[in-house]
Amino acid sequence: MARKIRIGVGISGFPFSGPGAYFRWVDFLERSGVDSLWQTDRLVSEQPFLESMSTMAALSGRTERIKFGMNAVVASFRDPLVLAKQCATVDFLSGGRLLPVFGIGAANAPEYRHTERNPKGRGRRADEMLQLMQRLWRDPKVDFEGEFFCYRDCSVTPRPVQKTLPCWIGGHSAAAIRRTARYGTGWLAGLRTPGQVAEIVPRIHAALREEGRSIDEDHYGAGVPYRFGDWDDAVEGRSRALAAFAPQGFDARRFFAVGDSRVVIERCRQYIDAGVSKLVLSPMARGDEEMQRQTQRLIDEVIPAIEATLGA
Repeated sequence: MARKIRIGVGISGFPFSGPGAYFRWVDFLERSGVDSLWQTDRLVSEQPFLESMSTMAALSGRTERIKFGMNAVVASFRDPLVLAKQCATVDFLSGGRLLPVFGIGAANAPEYRHTERNPKGRGRRADEMLQLMQRLWRDPKVDFEGEFFCYRDCSVTPRPVQKTLPCWIGGHSAAAIRRTARYGTGWLAGLRTPGQVAEIVPRIHAALREEGRSIDEDHYGAGVPYRFGDWDDAVEGRSRALAAFAPQGFDARRFFAVGDSRVVIERCRQYIDAGVSKLVLSPMARGDEEMQRQTQRLIDEVIPAIEATLGA
């Protein structure tokens, strides 16, 4: 069976003049052929970032068609019962349109630096959280005793509408690959070029075989910041903002898609050839008008070309 290619749109910060402009943009996406809308999770930032879960709740009431997700919730910085309840509630209210993605966050993330919390053990904590949340979404009663959490006779209702609520995993380390194979229903690449993704996807396949599990071939994704235009200040500024979290040797020109529609389409094809089926394209833009123009060109020039040549 051929893979189904889906294209979503994401934002990291908040490039709009206010809530009204943001919701007009959301309404525009709802009317378009965009598959999904994604919000980057950042709790501590000098620049404005929307909190992911409350944003998902707002989107569940604002939209009727489009799916939405958070890219990616720093699971180890949150409480699993609260997060499981939030996800179940949003999926219930939206009629089953939530696409949650979970990660552990970088050790030097501002959430850890500015609160003096120790990032050590965040991977083990996230693993317990994933086990707990999946059971809370599925089982009538949950008993659990682990290193970090102890639950007795615990239940969450209403349940998610989706029988198996998606549980996508973000990250690229060996631990993240194991985490994806053990608990994930999908995987979303972060700051990884197509060539790097092409190396990671087979490693996930191998880890899945060891675990005796499988993930739908349509459930491998990648985030791609794009801009119709030149390598101007907006792009260079984004490069500097990512520098603190990017891996050693990170090459922005192999990651960003900057130029005309042919450049953006080619970058999408490179990720698809690497094994990706869901693409989350994030406009690198400032202000309401620029966000609208960048998104409009994506919808008019890129999505139809991908659908025509690769299938959707």
